[in-house]
Amino acid sequence: MEWMNYHHLLYFWAVARYGSVVRASAELRLAQPTISGQIRRLEEVLGEKLFDRVGRNLVLTDVGRTTFRYADEIFSLGQDLMSTLKGRPSDRPLRLTVGVADSLPKVLVQRLLEPAFHIGHPIQLICREDRVVEDFMAALAGQELDLVLADRPLGPGIKVHAFNHLLGECGTTFLAKSKLARSCRTGFPRSLNGIPVLLPASHVTIRRALDQWFSAAQVRPTVVAEFDDSALMYAFGEEGKGVFPTPTVFEAEFRRLYKVETVGHDKTLRQHFYAISVDRRVQHPAVAAIITAARKEVFG
Repeated sequence: MEWMNYHHLLYFWAVARYGSVVRASAELRLAQPTISGQIRRLEEVLGEKLFDRVGRNLVLTDVGRTTFRYADEIFSLGQDLMSTLKGRPSDRPLRLTVGVADSLPKVLVQRLLEPAFHIGHPIQLICREDRVVEDFMAALAGQELDLVLADRPLGPGIKVHAFNHLLGECGTTFLAKSKLARSCRTGFPRSLNGIPVLLPASHVTIRRALDQWFSAAQVRPTVVAEFDDSALMYAFGEEGKGVFPTPTVFEAEFRRLYKVETVGHDKTLRQHFYAISVDRRVQHPAVAAIITAARKEVFG
């Protein structure tokens, strides 16, 4: 078994945390050459560079960021152990880092993540957003993320060993401000012909389904805007700029939030939602709570 020198790891962690050898030296009360030498020794043992020098600043490499995350966890656990042995209750929160596809409705994301705060243990939630789900995969593989929420599963061409957990699915509802909704409700969906609509951007999964649905119905609406971020699309819809699609499971909530009315809905225009993790059997208690609640309560 290979053992790591935790003094070396501590010096690295301090430099990464405080941003410089000078500050780490002051905090640890050690000479700067001592700290620099120990970090070089750690890099030799790991066989990887942990810092790059950019001008006068030290910047963590990809390996450095992963090492810092583990080091942070190790030394937090050490402090937790000391508190426990001295009879002090541990208030250390369980960290949950989630990658979120920005095409997902924010209301849905909040609803999906809410059960993590009810597992009987304090949670520190960290959310990262990105346009492309695949951009999260390196962080997921490096255990920098515990979970990724997305509107589609990972394709077979992805090299990262990850698992798709279907949270649920639903149809699609079209909403609009009351005047616009009344003008195109009768005869839906053909009533949308020539009507101003707000749509997700072309890379969003539901957009491809929408384009096919419009084509099959022989409907040509007027696309007045396209959005990467669903929240921005809903904001424009709230201002009456056009009809916009939403997951049917949130129809009532969206009508209340954005003060809009239903134009129509279609059960065949399916929207799917996934949790992606590196484990087939989920171990993180907050992740397990999210998946269970989504299947039973949100989409049940």
